Amino acid sequence: MVVRRHNASVQNNSPDDYTVSNGASAKFNGNDPSLDRGFSMTQAAPIIIDYYFALSLVMGGCCTNVWAYEQLLMLNPRIGSALTFSQMLFITLQSLPTFIEFQQGQFIPRLKPRHVPIHQWAFQVVVLLTGTLFNNWAFAYSVPLTLLIVFRSAGLAVSMLFGVVFLKKRYSTMQITSVITVTVGVVLATLSRPKATPTSSESTAQTSEDMQKYLIGVTMLATSLFLTAFLGMLQEKTYKKYGPCWKEGVFYTHFLSLPMFLLLIPDIKQGYTSLSKDPSSSAPLSFLILGLNLISQFICVSGVNRLSSQVSSVSTNLVLTARKALSLCISVWWFNNGWNAQLSIGAGMVFLGSALFSMASNVKAKKH
Repeated sequence: MVVRRHNASVQNNSPDDYTVSNGASAKFNGNDPSLDRGFSMTQAAPIIIDYYFALSLVMGGCCTNVWAYEQLLMLNPRIGSALTFSQMLFITLQSLPTFIEFQQGQFIPRLKPRHVPIHQWAFQVVVLLTGTLFNNWAFAYSVPLTLLIVFRSAGLAVSMLFGVVFLKKRYSTMQITSVITVTVGVVLATLSRPKATPTSSESTAQTSEDMQKYLIGVTMLATSLFLTAFLGMLQEKTYKKYGPCWKEGVFYTHFLSLPMFLLLIPDIKQGYTSLSKDPSSSAPLSFLILGLNLISQFICVSGVNRLSSQVSSVSTNLVLTARKALSLCISVWWFNNGWNAQLSIGAGMVFLGSALFSMASNVKAKKH
């Protein structure tokens, strides 16, 4: 286990979209003579306990979040707008105390001074909100969550493309091979959707309509993937210029998005109404699942941040890859989602490519 003493940051809205920042790290290495060789188990115990606690937050929190997310989509596939609004509002309220202050003699709080100009966050708000809405809307267009999980894991390919085109980055042969593996896996998984056998002109028309909906949903996922990668690039440039003020970024990108939901009030109302009137479950239970989704998202993000502050970014990304694979298995087992050999091969290539990319990045970092 490689332990880091600095805090890395996770900056994303979805539990399947986390990317861990690389930075200079101070690592405990038994072969380093500069370290105290009298490092005892008593000293190591709190670190080991903290590591496994963070690991349990990631595995438990993130997997619970995905389960609650799919449960909500099963209750109402068109709950995307209401769910997105709830997530944005929850994160804003949770972050708000850190960014307000009371001046002497005043009872009304004000926002603390920002490190980054407001216009820098404004554009990121549009990108984040659009990407999140498309991601949450895709389920209403006959896209199964199994594909959604696999698709989200393909952010490496888009991030590399943006890195080459906009940031002039160079990648190793191993990294390029890993991304090609991920891309082929996503294509296989996308094309794995079972095809119905039409028996009449009516069923043929229905099949054609379903395929059109599916293609719209896949297009939404692809657009969300590109927007997420673009957001990551914008954040990288912002933090390089103004410093690692990622907490400010999380707060302002979510806080400034709230007024935009005024355009979606009917759809948000429809989503909340469907939870209160769902015939398959009671209203309190439906809203309890929504609350579980929001709280587990907070636990998941906290766990990833905690884990990334203790181990290398490669180790963190490997844990996240394993977590996504576990979420995929839970989705297939609990919700009886469709599964076939082609989807299995595609998902396996995506997860394998992600793991290889992380290891290749670690090798490249050591060489430099």
